[in-house]
Amino acid sequence: MLDKIKLLVALLLVASGITGYYYLQNSPSVLRLLSVLAGLLLAAGVAWTSAPGRRFFAFGRDSVAEAKRVVWPTRKETLQTTAIVIAFAVTMALFLWAVDASLMVVVNKIMGRGE
Repeated sequence: MLDKIKLLVALLLVASGITGYYYLQNSPSVLRLLSVLAGLLLAAGVAWTSAPGRRFFAFGRDSVAEAKRVVWPTRKETLQTTAIVIAFAVTMALFLWAVDASLMVVVNKIMGRGE
């Protein structure tokens, strides 16, 4: 129950930061931005003290670590794959155009509209 209350307080802090942004509409943009950032940072601090919040931050940390272990394709591999995808898309477009045009000719012949 305490975790739910902490998460509710975090949500209210985010809402108050956003409310501050609109409340300070005649203030400098920096102050408005600081209002939102303060709400988000305070909410993150409160959420981190709850069990679901700690699990969420651990998940984020693990996700970043996993992304660092990924072997990203080289520039050459990326360009080759992109070229293959574009060639396939053009080929399929031409094929579908040919099928559509053929069916249009057949339908026009059946309907008696063609020469």
